Amino acid sequence: MATLRDVAELAGVSVGTASQALNHRPGVAPETRLRVLQAASELGYLIKQPALSQASPISIVGLLVKHDIETPLIVNPFYSHVQAGVESECRRFGMALMYSNVEVDDKNRPIEWPALLSEQRIDGLIVAGTFIEDTLDKIKRRTELPIILLDGYAPDCLYDSVVTDNFQGAFNATQYLIEQGHTCIGLIGSTEDSTPSIRERREGYIKALMAAGIHDTYIEESRLIREAGYEAVLRLLQRAPQITAIFVCNDETAMGVLKAARDMGRNVPGNLSVMGFDDLLMSGEISPALTTVHVYKEWMGKIGVHRLLERVQNPEMPQTTTVLPTRIIVRESVRSLAEPVPQ
Repeated sequence: MATLRDVAELAGVSVGTASQALNHRPGVAPETRLRVLQAASELGYLIKQPALSQASPISIVGLLVKHDIETPLIVNPFYSHVQAGVESECRRFGMALMYSNVEVDDKNRPIEWPALLSEQRIDGLIVAGTFIEDTLDKIKRRTELPIILLDGYAPDCLYDSVVTDNFQGAFNATQYLIEQGHTCIGLIGSTEDSTPSIRERREGYIKALMAAGIHDTYIEESRLIREAGYEAVLRLLQRAPQITAIFVCNDETAMGVLKAARDMGRNVPGNLSVMGFDDLLMSGEISPALTTVHVYKEWMGKIGVHRLLERVQNPEMPQTTTVLPTRIIVRESVRSLAEPVPQ
């Protein structure tokens, strides 16, 4: 069986740091904790369950996921992985999970509230997806339970949250395109009033260009759906045909960009490179396979459960935000301009 030392060696940390990370101690950097948890998972190392206070045990966790009313009620390619992480960790800790969607309009305002919030059967609540501040306040007024946000943002650190380093991920993605020789780089999949995570990706794109001394930005605003991505790239390439690469704010929208490029006679990656964000399962199955930014979706769910347990154990603990790193997944949709155009 794997030992603590095995976990520490695989994660590249000391035995003491590995012990702190696995025993939910404060003072461990988020990226370090993530490496340790991944190493323990890969080695099959048994992680001890935190000892919960008898006064406030958790037996049932509630999970709320945002669903846009205009989109079909199908499995969400992003949050399904987050849910899987929550579910696997709840199972490991012997807790039941109750799940429900929250229908929201185009302003992220709830249309109706799920029974999950009124039945008083859950002991803690995890909310996945970005909601407006007013909605979070209404959720809080409906329950006195501890609340953890996943991929969600709240002003003034009112809630514990687990988020992705969207700015740095987008910065690194744009920088990668620049390193491949691209200087005319477009951006699709954002608006000025996008959710905080998408605004951070937009800002990362802009700052990476500035850091490289590139002053021209090519931003075509669009919503984060395939159809909008398709229409946006038609507009973008019509007004700026010199573009050789496009950074798309999520993989779902990038699917529309790839289809539009084919319909316009643009070869990907021959004369147009496309970079996504999220690393959805389908991104590696299409042709050409999408080069993208990997988001630790399942780990976001797992770590969210840990934050919920810590909050129950330490109700007076200051609110914390755990920021998960990203990494670039190189596949087939980006070409170095130093290489010959594929035939």
